[in-house]
Amino acid sequence: MNVLIIAPHPDDEILGCGGTIAKHTAQGNDVYVCIVTKGVLPLFGEEGVALVRKECKAAHKYLGIKGTTFLDFPAAMLEEVPRYKLNDAICKTVQEIKPDEVYLPHRGDMQLDHKMITDAAMVALRPKYKHVVKKIYAYETLSETGWDIPNTVNEFIPTVYNDITGYLDRKLEAMRFYKSQLSPYPNPRSIESLESLAKYRGSTVNVMAAEAFSLIREIRG
Repeated sequence: MNVLIIAPHPDDEILGCGGTIAKHTAQGNDVYVCIVTKGVLPLFGEEGVALVRKECKAAHKYLGIKGTTFLDFPAAMLEEVPRYKLNDAICKTVQEIKPDEVYLPHRGDMQLDHKMITDAAMVALRPKYKHVVKKIYAYETLSETGWDIPNTVNEFIPTVYNDITGYLDRKLEAMRFYKSQLSPYPNPRSIESLESLAKYRGSTVNVMAAEAFSLIREIRG
């Protein structure tokens, strides 16, 4: 089975799906990650951007990710990109990888890049193309999910829980590769916060650790 994780920025894929990625690769499934944006001047220095990409590749190698695509759209400046270019780039990625499952950021996240990328991904995932994805999930991203203005549209409502009891350690270790993105607890981008969320989501369904998702679409044969 092919699995595609679409991440606005490097580390979102681990924050939201790190345990699920580890579980998929352990089960022999092929996992691909599409990192949509890249930091560019004047907002991000070239040295820092190179460091994050190096960390990203190391984390992906550790988890056994089969392929990583970098689309290199400008981070925090996506609104300056023609919408059709973003839609087309994600569409091409989906049709090349032909995933059975796709994981997207939650549309109610605080970061505008997350919202725009989810919208573009849903255009690319319309079930009218040659390859049709069978399952689409939204994942939560600590420091982004739940921080926008609370309303019924922005709220993350989990409907699927993936038991990652045997894979939580691998998720946390993968996140440790992103040293430049981590902060001390109680910052949400800390190892302690990640572990706490996994245990909380697990307790919701009576397992030791879980990742929670919102099912967007499922097509059964």
